[in-house]
Amino acid sequence: MPLLPPGPPGPAPIRWLTALVDSAVILIGAAMVVLVFVNVVLHVFHHDIAWTIEFCEFMMVWASFLGGAAAARRGAHMTITEFIDMLHGIPRRLADAAVQVLALAVLALLVWYGVGIVMANWGNVLTVLDWPMAFQYMALPVGAGASFVFVSYDLVQILMGKTPEERYGT
Repeated sequence: MPLLPPGPPGPAPIRWLTALVDSAVILIGAAMVVLVFVNVVLHVFHHDIAWTIEFCEFMMVWASFLGGAAAARRGAHMTITEFIDMLHGIPRRLADAAVQVLALAVLALLVWYGVGIVMANWGNVLTVLDWPMAFQYMALPVGAGASFVFVSYDLVQILMGKTPEERYGT
């Protein structure tokens, strides 16, 4: 029995990236729960792990951007669909495709500027961990890049005429 439930249907590289993103989000979340719990217990005895807060903030940034990619893979981002839901057939497919193209443009900008932010922050360090802040900022282009791959695949599926049920396995 696999550790994770299967993601939406897709070719092997998409399923592999989905499993990688999902596993990372689960592991990061589990590590945060354990670290915060241990630190709370230690506080009862007037001790703490000094780096826990900064490390959990670091992991929360990664969980947020990777979680966004996981949501993009499942078509689970919050959307306002009142107008698009009134469309059917080819007009609906074109509207869905237009939304995905706009999303791809935004994701491309996030990757582009995210890489710039990463490159500009190798000299800055996290206060307690003493790691380059670039590692924390790297979550932006990595998460946006994974989302870009998932949204691109979804756009291809839309243009092939697949319904949301077929695309996301719902």
